[in-house]
Amino acid sequence: MSTAYDFEARQINGQSVSLSQFRGKVMLIVNTASACGFTPQFAGLEELHETYGNKGLVVLGFPCNQFGAQDAGSNDEIAEFCQLNYGVSFPMMAKIDVNGPQAHPLYQWLTKEAPGLLGSKAIKWNFTKFLIGKDGQVLKRYAPTDTPAGMARDIEAALAA
Repeated sequence: MSTAYDFEARQINGQSVSLSQFRGKVMLIVNTASACGFTPQFAGLEELHETYGNKGLVVLGFPCNQFGAQDAGSNDEIAEFCQLNYGVSFPMMAKIDVNGPQAHPLYQWLTKEAPGLLGSKAIKWNFTKFLIGKDGQVLKRYAPTDTPAGMARDIEAALAA
């Protein structure tokens, strides 16, 4: 696999989606959780979606329950929570693992392409973010503490490229 477009994922409603449908767009891929200290970032992610979606940004949320069991609900419960509490209208995917032997192939690739601090391949916590350029390559990895608003300049640069 050489670009993000080579992967498929299941939407939160269970339908399979090829990331190739986002070819030529900038993607922000985020592992999310509904009961995390960073959960309010959903509002900022939705703001990025609303601000840059019509300019070519696609925000993709991937719920994960691997960190403190902070997304224990079903896909339906997660979808309802995100919609009701944060008005999330960007695509949410089905719950996945981002670390370990059952890690989703997309996340295996993302962590190989953009290792974390000191070369770590593992995702350390919820709301780790990956910015993907129009060519399907990883541009940057962001820590959970990096706010969506703080990524606006990088997103604008990626959209202008």
